[in-house]
Parts: sequence; structure tokens; C-alpha cells
Amino acid sequence: MRFISSRSLPWLLAGLALAVAGSWPLASSSTEPPGATALGVQAARLDPDYWIRRLDQPDRIVLDAAAIRRLNASLVAEEPSLHDLESLPALLPAGQVRSWIEALSVEPTRQLHGVDGHALPRQAFERLRENLALDAIPERQPVRYGLVVRRADLRTFPTRLRVFREPGDTDIDRFQESALFPGTPVAITHESRDGDWFFVVAPNYAAWIEQRHVALGSKRDVFDYTRRKPFRVVTDPTVRTVHAPEAPRVSGLQLDMGVRVPALDRWPADQPVNGQHPGFGHAVQLPVRSESGLLEFSPALLPRRAGLADDYLSLTRANLLRQAFNFLGERYGWGHAYDARDCSGFVAEVYRSFGLQLPRNTGDQSRSKALDRIDVSALDSRGERRAVVDGTAAGDLVYIPGHVMMVVGHVGGEPWVIHDIHGMNLRAADGGTRRVVLNAVVVTPLLPMLADDGTPILDHVTTIVRIGR
Repeated sequence: MRFISSRSLPWLLAGLALAVAGSWPLASSSTEPPGATALGVQAARLDPDYWIRRLDQPDRIVLDAAAIRRLNASLVAEEPSLHDLESLPALLPAGQVRSWIEALSVEPTRQLHGVDGHALPRQAFERLRENLALDAIPERQPVRYGLVVRRADLRTFPTRLRVFREPGDTDIDRFQESALFPGTPVAITHESRDGDWFFVVAPNYAAWIEQRHVALGSKRDVFDYTRRKPFRVVTDPTVRTVHAPEAPRVSGLQLDMGVRVPALDRWPADQPVNGQHPGFGHAVQLPVRSESGLLEFSPALLPRRAGLADDYLSLTRANLLRQAFNFLGERYGWGHAYDARDCSGFVAEVYRSFGLQLPRNTGDQSRSKALDRIDVSALDSRGERRAVVDGTAAGDLVYIPGHVMMVVGHVGGEPWVIHDIHGMNLRAADGGTRRVVLNAVVVTPLLPMLADDGTPILDHVTTIVRIGR
């Protein structure tokens, strides 16, 4: 199930109730220092340490590395949106390949518009359908493997065409699915008719990617790369390899939180890496694509100041908050657009920095049987829902249809959340709503949130997921 923009559902997350127009009903404490505010949120609450200090045993290990490995295995075994690429057969039945493509590349049932605001003609979708080349899938499709060589979009159809539900919208591209990062292994199961796109199965998604972003290699070489040691894990929201005119294929590449790359710790101290002394950076190895499209490897440098760790971070509540707040204020990116991420991508990448591989989309995350979850939708009364929400802890994930929020703590008995959101409505003085565009990772109280119909968002919570106890 694709995650859905808050503007597209009549009952989806809309915003925070206002006691009066232009202000938020936020609890305040005389013990909290004054400071600049964001939409009425006290500046102190924009600091992870504010929330960490409120935790009991903030540095207690929630799940150790062995428990995370077991949970990852359970997720792959039980969650259909996650894929064990190494277990795929050498030859895939045509029906399997076709079902993956047809489940994704579905012609829209409503009118879509281009960047210029004009309605897209029916012929445009006929051309897209033709480019799927479904008739070219053989009865037994040989599976090829590759590594992604740069941050690359995953698309609904094999096209760069951007489409929107409303004229004037240029943010929510309905053909944008997700993104893959350098070093991600993929199984190539089909090609577009124009030869420019692969249909790939990645560990957490199946979609179209431009061929130029994938280097083809043997199955052994691809998966050996993913297991190489020692390695580094990106702990900042993003880091970039240093500019390297001598090696343009690894120059200025973006690596996102949780990406793991092999470390070249034995690189000779007197041997430059792409023309630069290695002693003031971190030498790593990245996959690159040859002119013929084949997999090669190249050294690259990450700046010494880059946020990196020599293993996945310890999963504690304090570390969860620090990692989440690293994204505070980042631009919202539907389907990982704008070199950023959306609500489900945000929480997945926070947890990925601890080695945990969550499903990509909100629906899959909230329904996964491998996760410790509470089915809030089964509760009849608002009081029961409130009691469950009051029992949440930092790092818990709260789901409504199409959106996910991470709990950061409680103030005055009320839960607060950090989430990546496009926009929300606020209560106006006349009792109606006014829309505020956020387009960012923000911190807000949960209970005052309203749906577009004016009902509390609490009434629309479907699931609460807790990673560890």
C-alpha cells in the first residue's frame, strides 16, 4: 500500500487545534527557559536533550545486535514487502515478474497533471504502458544482480515524467515511489522497451530504476560487497564523498543515514585517494559502473567531520531521539524526492542507523506481524485510545492511514511526536481550519491534532508499534 499525502485524504492528519487563531495550546512550564519558538513550540523542545533528560534509563539497551538480527530475519520471513534477494531462484516464472510490475505500474483512475499544470492526455499513459514491455517477459526470466552506484529514484513507471493530482502542485509526484542508495543490492528482473530502465527487486521495494544507476555483477560479487568488513555506518542525515575530479564516479555522492560502506582501513598513509591525502578523511570503497555497465569498485574519501560509526549504533531511547532530531527542519521529500525523505522513510532511516531494516511504507510498517504492535483501530472508545497513547514511550511509532509519527516524550501527561510532514491545518478563530505548509521534519504535540473533518486525530490512530520493550 502506497503512503498517501495528508492533502489527499479527507480524514488524514491535518494539524493542531488552536485555542485562538494563530496560537497553539501548548503546555508551558515556568521552569523552562524562554527562547525563540517555531509555531508556538518552545525552543527548548526542539533540542533532543530536553526529551532525553525526561527519560528513565535513557541509555539502557532496548535491543542488542543479536536481537536486531533476529528481528530482521523475522521481518524478511513474514513481511511481503521485504525480499531475501539471495534466495531468489536463478529463473523467475513470467507470472511472478508480471505480478510485481502490474501491482506497481497501475494506470491512475483520476486525472493527473504535469509540472505545467496541464492535464495529461490519455495517450501519455498508453505510451507508458507500452514501455513496460510486458509482452517481452520470457516464460523463465534469468535473474541478474547489481549494486546501486548513486542515490537513485524508484519510479512507478519507467519514466522521469512528474505528475500531480492538482494543478500547481509540484511536490507530490505520483510516479515517485522511493529511492535506493549507493551499495544497495538489487535483483534485475526486467527491462523497459526503450532499454533505459530496469525493473528491480531491492531488499525493501520493487520498482523501476534508471539503468545508468546500476552496475551489473555476479551474485557472489554483489553480496560479498554487502558483507565486507571493516565497515562504516552513516549516522548523519546525509554525508557526501569529497569532490574528486580524478574520479568523477565517486565524487560528491550522497550517502544517507544507515548506509553501510566497506572501510579501507589499511590504505597506505602515503598513497593519495583520488588525488587527496587520506589522513584527513575516511577511505571507503564504493561500487561504480563501467562504460559497459559492469560492476567495478573504487576508493573514495568521506570528510573527517562526517558522521560515521564503525558499527551500527546501540539501540537506546537516547540514541533514537538523537538520530531523529538530526533530521529536524529537513525538507519533506515525498518518496525520497529532493534528496530527502518522507514520513515512513524518516522513521525507517532512523532505525536503520541501528541496523534494523523496517518496511518502506507506512501500511507495511503498521501491519507487519513481526513487530510488536497494538491494534488501536479495534478499540471502541476515545478513552481507551487515550490510555494506549498515554502509555507510549520515546521511539514508539504512531500510525494513522498514510502517516507515521515517532513519540519523543510526554509533557503534562500528553505525548509529543517528531514527524516528517507536508502540511497540516490549524483551528481558526471561527472554528474552521486554515492550512499551514510545513514541508519539514517537525516536533508537535499529538493530542491536539485534528483531521480535516475537525475530529481529533486520536480517533484515526490505527496502530502503535514499539521496537523492543
